[in-house]
Amino acid sequence: MIIVTGGAGFIGSNLVRALNSRGEQDILVVDDLTNGHKFANLVDCQIADYWDMDVFQQRMKTGLSIEPDCIFHQGACSDTTEWNGRYMMETNYQYSVELLDYCLANDVPLIYASSAAVYGANKKFKEQRQFEQPLNVYGYSKLLFDQYVRRRLASAKTQVVGLRYFNVFGPGEAHKGAMASIVWHLNRQITQGAKARLFEGSSGCAAGEQSRDFIYVDDIVAVNLWFMEHPAHAGIFNIGTGKASTFNEMANAVIGWHGKGEITYIPFPEELKDSYQSFTEADISKLRDVGYGAAFVDPSSGVRAYLDRLDEIK
Repeated sequence: MIIVTGGAGFIGSNLVRALNSRGEQDILVVDDLTNGHKFANLVDCQIADYWDMDVFQQRMKTGLSIEPDCIFHQGACSDTTEWNGRYMMETNYQYSVELLDYCLANDVPLIYASSAAVYGANKKFKEQRQFEQPLNVYGYSKLLFDQYVRRRLASAKTQVVGLRYFNVFGPGEAHKGAMASIVWHLNRQITQGAKARLFEGSSGCAAGEQSRDFIYVDDIVAVNLWFMEHPAHAGIFNIGTGKASTFNEMANAVIGWHGKGEITYIPFPEELKDSYQSFTEADISKLRDVGYGAAFVDPSSGVRAYLDRLDEIK
C-alpha cells in the first residue's frame, strides 16, 4: 500500500491520479476535509481507503494495521500569510516529525514536500544552510523539519527525500482560494471579464517584474515518482525549472490563451512588504547530479496545458 497525506489537496490528488495511471489503486489517502470542497479532487481517483489526519496520527502511535510500501507526505498548511505559529508548527513540523520517526522505525520510505519559502529573500537557491532565511512562519516550519531530517539522515536505513517545491501551478488548486497560483487567479479574472491584476513595483522590481520559478504540477508529480523508483537516493532537493519567469510573462501567457485581456497594476500590499519573495530560481544541480534527467515543462507551455484542461472540464 502507498500512503499519500494531503491526498485530497492540490499536489496530493495529482499524485494519486498519476499512481492510478500506473495501475496502482492500493492507496490510502490521509487528509483533513474540514474544507469539504477538496473532495472534488478525489472524485475521479481510485483509492483503497481514506483516513482523517487525526486518525492517522493516532494510529501511528498505536499501530497502523497496514504495512506501507512508501509514504508521500504532502499534507501541510501552505498558507504563507498564516501567522498562528502554534498551529503552523503543530501542522507542518510536529506532524512531520511524528511521521518521520514512524518511517525510520518501520523502514518505510518517506518522500515529503518542503518549500522554496525556506530561502526567503536570498538570491541564491541552493540546498545549503547559509542560503536558508525564511521570511514567514510557514517557511520556518518547513526549514525546521528539513533541519530535523538532516540530523536523522546519517543514521537512516531507509529512503528519506525532501522536495523543495518552487511555485507550483496546475489543475486541482481551486480550493486553495487566495493561496492558489497566480495562473489560477489571472485565468479567473479574465474569464470574468476583468483585467489581469498584478502588483506594482516592489523590492527594486518594476511593475509586474517580480519573478518566480513557476513549475507545472505534472513535473512535481514526476519527480516524486522518480524518487520512489530510485530508493537509493535520499536527501533534500530543489524542484523547479531552474529558470525564473516574471509575473508579466505569466499574465501574458494567460491573456494569449484567451485571446483577450490586459494587465492592470495594483498597489503592493503593506502587510506583505517584509515577507514577500520577489525572486526565486531553483538551483537544480543536486537533482541532476543524482540522475533525474527529464526536461521540465516551460511555464508558458504549462499555462496552455493547464487552461486546456480547465476548458475540458467546464
